[in-house]
Order: sequence, then structure tokens, then C-alpha cells
Amino acid sequence: MKLNSKIYIAGHKGMVGSACWSLLEQKGYQNLIGYSKEELDLRDKLSVEDFFKKEKPEFVINAAAKVGGILANKNFPYDFLNENLQIQLNLINSANLNNVKKFIFLGSSCIYPKHCQQPIKENYLLNGSLEPTNDAFAIAKIAGLKLCQSIRNQLKKEFVTLMPTNLYGLNDTFDIENSHVIPSMIVKFHNAKVKNLDEVLLWGTGDPLREFLHVDDLAEAILVILNASELSHDYYNIGSGEEISIKDLGQLIKEIVGFKGSIKWDTSKPDGTPRKLLDSKRIKDLGWKAHKSLDTTIGNYYINFKDSIK
Repeated sequence: MKLNSKIYIAGHKGMVGSACWSLLEQKGYQNLIGYSKEELDLRDKLSVEDFFKKEKPEFVINAAAKVGGILANKNFPYDFLNENLQIQLNLINSANLNNVKKFIFLGSSCIYPKHCQQPIKENYLLNGSLEPTNDAFAIAKIAGLKLCQSIRNQLKKEFVTLMPTNLYGLNDTFDIENSHVIPSMIVKFHNAKVKNLDEVLLWGTGDPLREFLHVDDLAEAILVILNASELSHDYYNIGSGEEISIKDLGQLIKEIVGFKGSIKWDTSKPDGTPRKLLDSKRIKDLGWKAHKSLDTTIGNYYINFKDSIK
């Protein structure tokens, strides 16, 4: 990939897309394309087709998706399945028809079975039942992965899927109802601190183990894949290799926020997958590794949240 290569980032305003945009700019890439939701509705097949015919991007990063936490996925499965299928199909088909040199599809670690051997290797895909609280989103992502894999195998084009673990970072969505675990906890502890509450109620038992990845590290992995001259695999796990229990995560965020009360666990609510640690050997073999740890970055993440509500 050259510095003047035409690179389209779908979802360039979101957490992953904006991290990719920032990194590519820092590295000197001069021909980045990004359209807002108002400028281009990725659910609209004809609009996406017209965009590709007009812009003719050489490389595409699909960082656009409808995402959310356990509650949102549980309450709105049709929305998550339908919208993600539409976005993926439109982008992948148009990229194929317009001979994009390399297409990177962002999947998710939730595509793997709920009770999966750890650490999770890429070939464990479809070896068991999915976690029911987000199976609609997972099925959409599996469909996108399989579509890219089929194009790669049948048409010999570089359509590659990356499966990042749980992400956090700049431009995340901070919302108790719809965001992922870290931003949701930050909002809960911050609100409790401001209101001088005695306790914060968190979902589940706190026992599940989770792996978290800073979005800047994911952007670095995407750049590695973009610049790879030859890729041996259809899809790659992207994980930090570090685990933390939800209970310890809650304690860590409580201390960073400065909440002095107690934590109560609502065991009537679902835990989700018991453990989800990715085997990221494939991407590490290409020279990538995570640099940002949760302990050293979560403080800045909280500052980002406070800045977002000013």
C-alpha cells in the first residue's frame, strides 16, 4: 500500500474508524475517504453502489456496524441482525464489483461458541452454540466473515476478516443501556459518585473473565494487514492476551472514578460467556503485538468520558 493509495474507512467517525483514520494520517497516508451517516446510508444498496463507482477506493476498512452491550443486543436482536447484514452485504458486494485491492472486515470475538476451549483459536468457529444474549449480532458477523472468505477462496481476492476482542478507547459510546461493559461501568460509577450514592448495582456475578484491547492497538493491527504482501489466512484474532474478571474490572473502575461506596452484584442478570480469551498467534506472526494495557490507559479513558459530558 502506497502513501497516496485511496483508502475508504466505513464508519470513520466511530471508535475503530476514527482510530484508523488518526493512525493512517500519522503515518503519512494522504488519500483517506470518509462519509458520515448523513452523507452515505450504508444500509442503502444503491447509494453504496454509486459511492464505489464514484470514488473507486483501492483499500476498504469496514469499521461500520450497529453495536451495543448485552441489554441492547438482548432487546433488539432484529435491529442488530438486519442492519449489520445490510451494511456488510452492500459494502462487500460493491467492493468486489469495483475490484478493491484489499477489503478488511471487522468481526468480533462474540462469533465464537459460548463454551469454547481457551484460548480461542480461529478454527473453533462454528464448533458450538453461541451466547444467546448476542447471537443475532454474532450471526451477522459470521455471515460477513463467510462472505469475505468465499470471495477470497473463489475469486482469489484479498478480503480478510479481523476478530478483535472487547474494545475500548477514544470516541467510545458512554451509555448505561446500550454501551459495552467498560463505558457502562464508568457511567454508573460516575453518576453514583456525583449523586453521593451508597452503592452501585452491576449485572451478573462478576465471575466471567474478559480480555480487553485498546482501539489504538487494533488500528495498528489493521495497518499491518493492509501492508502485508501475502496473507496466509482468511481471518485473524486480535487480542491483548491479558484477562481480568468482571469483578476486578468493577473494582478497578470504581477506584479510578473515585467512588467511595460499595458494589452490589445483581445475579438475576446474565453473565454472558464465562471466558473469552483469544489466541492471537496468527497476527503476532505478522509482527503485531498489543502495547497498551488496561491498567495504564483506563484513567485517560475516564478523562475522555468526563470531557464528553461537559
